[in-house]
Amino acid sequence: MTLSQIPARAVHIGDLAPDFTARTTQGERALRDYRGQWLLFFSHPADFTPVCTTEFIGIERAADQFRAMNCALLGLSVDSLYAHHAWLRAIQQSFGVAISFPVVEDPSMAIGRAYGMIDDTAQSSAAMRCSYVIDPEGVVRAITVYPHNVGRSVAEMLRLVAALQRADDGIVMTPEGWRPGDDLLHAPDPEAMPDGSAADWFCRTVPAS
Repeated sequence: MTLSQIPARAVHIGDLAPDFTARTTQGERALRDYRGQWLLFFSHPADFTPVCTTEFIGIERAADQFRAMNCALLGLSVDSLYAHHAWLRAIQQSFGVAISFPVVEDPSMAIGRAYGMIDDTAQSSAAMRCSYVIDPEGVVRAITVYPHNVGRSVAEMLRLVAALQRADDGIVMTPEGWRPGDDLLHAPDPEAMPDGSAADWFCRTVPAS
């Protein structure tokens, strides 16, 4: 595995996602391979864990919806490639779900540290339950972090990607709980001053088109 562009601090929204090349369950992959499309890059602390198993099943069941949004999927766990293959086989045998997306191995936790999932003093991968939405230019657009005992919501992952894509032009923003087809918000204009003609000048809706 090789890493480049390693930041001196944790990755933040707006940063270029650290590039890496690593072995996966579908051959060697580099993060730069995903340029030109959106990417949901999500990490897990270990294979054969109950919460992570349900997340893998849920993400796989929604894989076609992510693909329809031009969003690729890439998982990561600190366990070895051999453990990954064994876990994916066990998921298929036990739950009838074949995982179609690649899973990166990170036994040295180098990728986890490069992204700031864990710090240099961490002795275990327990904190590596992060998700990164990366845009077609390789820029991190959203980050979520969950504890080891609470499962992530695949429905929220889908909604988040859709919202980021819809607001990507900078003209509109998405309000609380927005879903495709809902009304939007005007992006704020720092040059505009309220003239008293509209009480809602600071939060105005844009009808869905």
